[in-house]
Amino acid sequence: MPRLVVTTQAGVTREVEGQEGVSVMEVIRGADFDELQALCGGACSCATCHVHVAEAWWPRLAPMSADENDLLDSSSHRAATSRLSCQIPFSAALDGLAVTIPAED
Repeated sequence: MPRLVVTTQAGVTREVEGQEGVSVMEVIRGADFDELQALCGGACSCATCHVHVAEAWWPRLAPMSADENDLLDSSSHRAATSRLSCQIPFSAALDGLAVTIPAED
């Protein structure tokens, strides 16, 4: 199984295994990271699954949609590598992907 490296808001980093074919959001929630709210359940209609992707991984991700970009604009913690984790399909190609959960808005 591919691995996902998650850093919490408190700076604690943990590596978890994730199933291919689900979103990064689902991997994070399935690994019991409580601080990722993901209120819309992956419908790309809120920004509560916001993560910062490690810079080295940024070029490997598909471009974000206009809707995702608009939703991220609502976050005061948006960074150059911000993404909605519900919009990142998890696969073996992303084995080792590193993300950080930013502070909540």
